[in-house]
Amino acid sequence: MIQHPRLDRFATSLATLGPVGHFPKAPGTWGSLAAILTAPWLFLPFSFPQRLLILLVILCVGIWACSRAEKVYAEKDPGCVIIDELFGQWLAILFCSTTNWQLAVAFCLFRGFDIFKPWPVKWTENTFPGGMGVMLDDGVAGLYALVFLSLITLLF
Repeated sequence: MIQHPRLDRFATSLATLGPVGHFPKAPGTWGSLAAILTAPWLFLPFSFPQRLLILLVILCVGIWACSRAEKVYAEKDPGCVIIDELFGQWLAILFCSTTNWQLAVAFCLFRGFDIFKPWPVKWTENTFPGGMGVMLDDGVAGLYALVFLSLITLLF
């Protein structure tokens, strides 16, 4: 593999959300928390079509960055790679306003689905190669959280 140190640094910085992926213990939880805390400024103010575009950009950039990070770290889905948490968490709040209780519930739901990986979350992770598998399993967990959060919002 041809090495590109600057490109590798850029990709791993994106994949780890800068320093957040290197926080001690539970980098996925830190990544999800960073996503929830930044969403009121970087995601929720936008219209629905703009949010979809943001998610599409994060998915595409994330697939590339995660694939590159797996090569740099010589590891499948390294723990410090957390752009997938950003994608999944923001997908979970796609229909939200800035209501704090919705953000808190979305955080808990997404973390639960991401950690316990009900079918097809785990299947997605294992079926798709490289960065695509890394990103899509959190996307499926985010979809689960989105559905459950929508039901909870409708009921309450």
